[in-house]
Amino acid sequence: MSSSKNGVHILIFPFPAQGHILPLLDLTHQLLLHGFKITILVTPKNVPILDPLIPTHPSIETLVFPFPGHPSLPAGVENVKDVGNSGNAPIIAGLSKLRGPILDWFKAQSNPPVAIIYDFFLGWTLDLAQQVGVPGIVFYSSGPLFVSILVDLWKNLWAYKGLDFVEFNGLPKSPRFVREHLPSVFLKFKEDDPTWEIVRNGFIANGRSFGSIFNTFEALESDYLGFLKKEMGHERVYSIGPINLVGGPGRIGKSNVEANEKIFSWLNECPNESVLYVAFGSQKLLTKAQMEALTIGLEKSGVRFILVAKQLTAQQEEQGFGSVPKGFEERVLGKGLVIKGWAPQVEILGHRAVSGFLSHCGWNSVLEAIVAGVVILGWPMEADQFINTWLLVDIMKTSIRVCEGPNFVPDPIELGRKINQAMSNDLFKKRAKKMRDEALEAVKIGGSSKRDLDSIVRELAQQKS
Repeated sequence: MSSSKNGVHILIFPFPAQGHILPLLDLTHQLLLHGFKITILVTPKNVPILDPLIPTHPSIETLVFPFPGHPSLPAGVENVKDVGNSGNAPIIAGLSKLRGPILDWFKAQSNPPVAIIYDFFLGWTLDLAQQVGVPGIVFYSSGPLFVSILVDLWKNLWAYKGLDFVEFNGLPKSPRFVREHLPSVFLKFKEDDPTWEIVRNGFIANGRSFGSIFNTFEALESDYLGFLKKEMGHERVYSIGPINLVGGPGRIGKSNVEANEKIFSWLNECPNESVLYVAFGSQKLLTKAQMEALTIGLEKSGVRFILVAKQLTAQQEEQGFGSVPKGFEERVLGKGLVIKGWAPQVEILGHRAVSGFLSHCGWNSVLEAIVAGVVILGWPMEADQFINTWLLVDIMKTSIRVCEGPNFVPDPIELGRKINQAMSNDLFKKRAKKMRDEALEAVKIGGSSKRDLDSIVRELAQQKS
C-alpha cells in the first residue's frame, strides 16, 4: 500500500450537517493514518464536530473562518441541525462567500494543500481549486444512484419542470418517481434566485471534478458507479464504503453510560432476531398524528421494539410535533423500550437480538443497517430517502416500504401488520445477511472498497505542491 509520510498536505472542506460530516471524518481519519498532513475548514460553531478526530490525531490543523451568514438564516445558525433541510441552500450560499479568504490563506502557505476534498453540497469549491491550481475532489455522503439522478435533474431542469412523474430512462434500471419523491434540494429550487443559482451551478460543477469519492460499495451500486465513470469520462470514481466499517475515529454521541446499560441489558434478555429498532435520523420529527399511529402500530404488531423519540422543545410541541403518548411506555413494558434523545444506533443494530430497522432511509442509516445485516422497513420522508428506498425495495429486494411521505399518517392496524410480516420474513433476513457479507467483503484487503481507498491514497501522494 502506498503511504505518504512526506507530509503531503490536503484541505478537507465538510458541509455542516450531521449526515455529511460523519463519513467525511471517517475518510479523513484514513488519510491521517496514511501520514497526510490534513487541514479541515470549519466555521466557529462547527469546531466541536471535530472532537472525535482530535484525540486520535493531534496533528490535525483546523482552519476556522467566521460564517459569513445569509439573509434567510437566523443569526448564529451555522449548521443544518439548527434549521432543518430548508437551511441547506442558504448555508451553501453563505459558505461560498469564503472563497476570497480561502484564496488568501492558500497564497500565504509555505506548504499549501496539493488537493481539496470537499462535500458535494459545496461544488463552488471546484472553481477555487482550479484557481489555485490543485485537483478538486468531491466527496459524496450519498450513493451514486442518487447522484446520477441529481445530475440528470440539474442538467435537464427545464425538461423536467412541471412533470408530475419523472422517468430516468438514460439510467440503469430506468428509475421512475412521482414528482414529490424527487430530491428536496431539486424540488425547492427557485428560478432566478441567486442563492439557488449557486446551489445548482455547484452541483453541475461536481461533474467536472478531478475525482469523486462515494460512501458505497460495488455490490450495492456497481451499475451507477459505472454510469458515472462514463458520464465523467474517467475512472476516478471511487467507492470506499461503508466507510464506518473501515474504522473511524469513533462517533461521539450525547449518550450516558447508565442509559446504555439499560438498553443493552434489555436487549440481552431478548431472543435472537426478535427486536425492531425504530429511528428517523438526526433531523426528522413526527407530527402528533404520525407518532400516535406509529406507537399504536408498534403495539399492534406484537413485535419487540426499541423506539427512539426526540425530546421536543416547547416550540416544537406548539408546531404540532408529537412525543410518545402518555401511558404508552407503561403499556408496552417488557415488549418495548423507548429511548428519549440520542441512541447508540450502530451498537443497537449490531446486537444479536435486533433483526429489523424502521428507518427514514437516510444514506448513513441505510449503510449502518446493511453492515448490521438487518431488514430495513422504509418510511422515506425527504432528501435522497425515496431514491434510497427504491434501490433497496425495487432493485435489491432486501427491504419493504411500510409508509412514505413527510405528512402521511399510516393506518396503525395496517402498519402493525406490515411490521409483523417484515419481521417474520425469512427471505428478507437471508438477503439482508448476504448484503452484509458483501459489505464486509468490500472493505477487506483485496475488496473493492479497500482497493479504491488505496488508489485514492496513491493518487493524492503523487500530487506535488
